[in-house]
Amino acid sequence: MSNAGVKFEDVEKMLMQDKNFKSEYEKLKPRYDLISQIIKARREQNITQQELANRTGTTKSNISRMESGNYNPSLDFICKLARGLGKDIHIDLR
Repeated sequence: MSNAGVKFEDVEKMLMQDKNFKSEYEKLKPRYDLISQIIKARREQNITQQELANRTGTTKSNISRMESGNYNPSLDFICKLARGLGKDIHIDLR
């Protein structure tokens, strides 16, 4: 059986050779890493976007937009989400 398609890792490696792409990727990486952590924590707690919205006093659409990367959340919003998930925020400057 043949595996049609291309592996993500191969596409990523090719794209990272482009200096402009790599620069933009590195600028956005911290945001997407944080979003991934929020999604992971929500799923580990087996709660819906609506439940997280209820816990944080926001709307499901705000949670959905943030998780999809279509919203650049403020630090205050991220802190509210962390509290709603029973987590702490730690920020490092390196």
